[in-house]
Amino acid sequence: MKEILLLKLGELVLKGLNRSHFEKRLMKNLAWRIRHFGEFKIYCMQSTIYVEPQSDDCDIDAACDAATKVFGVVNISRAAECEKDIATIISVAKEYLASSLSSAKTFKVEAKRSDKSFPYKSPEICFEVGGALHDAFENLEVDVKNPEVCVRVEVRDRAAYVHANPIPGAGGLPVGINGKAGILLSGGIDSPVAAYMMAKRGVELFGIHFFSYPYTSERAKEKVIELARLVGVYAGNIKIAMVPFTKIQEEIRAHCKEEYFTIIMRRFMMRIAERVALEKGCGALITGESLGQVASQTMEALGVTENGIDLPVLRPVIGMDKEEIVTIARRINTFETSILPYEDCCTVFTPKHPRTKPKLEYIIEEEKKLAFDSLCDEAIENIEII
Repeated sequence: MKEILLLKLGELVLKGLNRSHFEKRLMKNLAWRIRHFGEFKIYCMQSTIYVEPQSDDCDIDAACDAATKVFGVVNISRAAECEKDIATIISVAKEYLASSLSSAKTFKVEAKRSDKSFPYKSPEICFEVGGALHDAFENLEVDVKNPEVCVRVEVRDRAAYVHANPIPGAGGLPVGINGKAGILLSGGIDSPVAAYMMAKRGVELFGIHFFSYPYTSERAKEKVIELARLVGVYAGNIKIAMVPFTKIQEEIRAHCKEEYFTIIMRRFMMRIAERVALEKGCGALITGESLGQVASQTMEALGVTENGIDLPVLRPVIGMDKEEIVTIARRINTFETSILPYEDCCTVFTPKHPRTKPKLEYIIEEEKKLAFDSLCDEAIENIEII
């Protein structure tokens, strides 16, 4: 019995003349994710992506699990492929779904007949297959509203496919289809969630992290690398620019008013991040800022922070409260790493009374006390790419 994966597409099916471009990108991303699990043939027909093992040593379990984390797929079904013959379909359904049907109390059958030359219409397929399964499994009763097992029969152009309850996919759009953006990864809870959310909208990610050794430890740096790896389970391979930030923070502390430390620091970050992002071909910056969560994330502070850069700043969690962000962090497995007690540079030299409604003209006056451009140049020259 030949087992394959059927991947159903989400909003990709709504695309127009460029739909094939989205599908090709999705298949490319999928092939990259499952490349270690054996040789698979991947192709797209009738709004479905087929993943066919080409040898007996293919790990279809691992391939299926990886497919659930590929953006662009709404659900995955492990299916048995068989001849387009009603007796064969019934026989395969009995054998392939025996374990699920034997342990269930209720079931129903759904059928889809894409091949209109098949002699049985969809309701007739349901009647024939449902009746045979009901006779074969005495424990089963029909429940068309809320069955434990929904047996699905698809009669397509090449073959017939039998499967049961599908596995939810990641949804969204294929990574890379909507360009590339630089994500400012702090090591906290919010920025990995922001990264995940933008990857789900088809954005390829390039990480940018600011570290202040010796005020921040190597463990803090390792923590950010691990967070990028965890987000990469969904977003694919992520490179990170590690930006040395110690000298800039020491200069701000030495020359600027304490109440403006955080805003000036973040303006440095945005300027440096923009230059790095442009060099790496990014069309935007992404941050994990949530409105009003901390002093530097008031509406006025956000406006001053991004003043002076031209790239758009995407803030996918801006309207979410902490509990909503934590819920997503737990789901994508970044939360436990994010709360490890290794502080990032944003916690260094934190003012006791930060200005929550800064005026741009005052900030600019404070920045005149610093060699702004040369400090940025020095930091960029010493970036490490991981």
